[in-house]
Amino acid sequence: MTPTMTLRLYDTTLRDGTQREGLSLSVEDKVKIAGALDRLGVNYIEGGWPGSNPKDAEFFRRIHATPLVNAKIAAFGSTRRAGMRCEDDPSLRALVDADTAVVTLVGKSSALHVERILETTREENLRMIGESVAFFKRLDREVIYDAEHFFDGYRLDGAYALDTLAAAAAAGADCLVLCDTNGGELPDVVAERVHEVRAAFPTPIGIHPHDDAGLGVANGLAAVQAGCVQVQGTINGYGERCGNLDLVPLIATLQLKLGYAVLPAASLRRLTEVSQFVAAVSNQHPDPHAPYVGRSAFAHKGGIHVAAIAKVADSYQHIDPAAVGNETRIVVSEVAGRRNVRLRAQALGLEAGEREGAVLQRIKELEHRGFQFEAADGSFEMLLRRESPGYRAPFVLEDFTVIVEKRGGDGSRAQATVRLRVGDEMMHTASEGDGPVNALDRAVRKALLPHYPALAEVHLVDYKVRIVDEHLGTGARPRVIIESARGAERWSTVGCSENIIEASWLALCDGLELALLRGDGSAPAS
Repeated sequence: MTPTMTLRLYDTTLRDGTQREGLSLSVEDKVKIAGALDRLGVNYIEGGWPGSNPKDAEFFRRIHATPLVNAKIAAFGSTRRAGMRCEDDPSLRALVDADTAVVTLVGKSSALHVERILETTREENLRMIGESVAFFKRLDREVIYDAEHFFDGYRLDGAYALDTLAAAAAAGADCLVLCDTNGGELPDVVAERVHEVRAAFPTPIGIHPHDDAGLGVANGLAAVQAGCVQVQGTINGYGERCGNLDLVPLIATLQLKLGYAVLPAASLRRLTEVSQFVAAVSNQHPDPHAPYVGRSAFAHKGGIHVAAIAKVADSYQHIDPAAVGNETRIVVSEVAGRRNVRLRAQALGLEAGEREGAVLQRIKELEHRGFQFEAADGSFEMLLRRESPGYRAPFVLEDFTVIVEKRGGDGSRAQATVRLRVGDEMMHTASEGDGPVNALDRAVRKALLPHYPALAEVHLVDYKVRIVDEHLGTGARPRVIIESARGAERWSTVGCSENIIEASWLALCDGLELALLRGDGSAPAS
């Protein structure tokens, strides 16, 4: 296959992707994701299995009222049951009722599955495949045939695996898709099988790899280069067990490395956005180290690396991250160099100047004590600001006391008392909270709000604790990361100490102080 030939992207996030453990999509979620996939430029969107649950049946009713520009909607189901007419099979009737232009039928290609799982004969399985495909072709549907367990079935009985494809092709299937259902095949074998199937059948060939051996994308690439014109996968590789082929790196690699015109350039630049959108709607944490689109995909931490990319951007980057909608990030840590500090400061709109060395030394000292600044840009910014000439802290904590009580069968309660100084004025306040950190946060705000009313717009949106030296048991030091927000603006700060309350205070202090220094509240209200 040459890069000039048409390649069709088939997304099954809404069906195969939902088989991922811990992932569940509502009908509304599925409609939102379908819209994002259509705007990206995906050719087929598999909406679900209408015969398996009411949610998927409702999705097909909803999606008919949703205008789509690029994608065809496919309904998924299996071939008819053994010994049953297609017209009487409830699963096939549900596919008819879904009323989609495309029907994807899955059938058995492995003699093992035919005889021991379906518990029928090889001949009846061939009739099930051919009659099911023909049934939908008579209804004028585009029929994609998914040959389940094709590669494992070929290894057991290659002639029979090819017979199953022949049954689908003879009945008029529009595409024969070779499925690596167990996800354990190797790229060279995939390529060899694709060449053999292409030589045997004029019908277009597709590929559906799983990722159990970590080779899903590699097998997809091998199949395309061997002549497959359709690739089935999911966004972010969601799927059962280890997942499906991840369409995101597959698209980027085909287009940027191999020259295939998979998506328009403008759509390719939305790849990171779509990956993150699908993760957010699916309530999954985006993988920061995902190829091409992960937050760390173009993050540079080592001082030598940073010094190099400051001179030549692609010296440590395999592509321009903007091509997929990502960006270069400079990370500061104990292995950083002065240039890391300079470039990270510039990204924040600040100039490090002569402070580079002092800030870098302070980072190394603090990370030796358990701090970590890679995920705490807010605390890094505070290091820079505190090294500035003429810096004046908007407030100073003199001391605090936190008490947590539990009496009898009652729930625990926390109270914090703080003494804060703003300019020459000392405040002494107390507050209760849902826990010790919440109580401390409330007490500090109670003291500061009369002087800095802008803090009312700042909220804590995330709180994470990580033990730095686990081998010390209960004596280990916790590292606290706090994420703060003001409208759409967000920043993270870090604290580390043997005392989790003190660690929380250090992160909380950085977050509140940064909010004041970034805004108009750097001076006390008159």
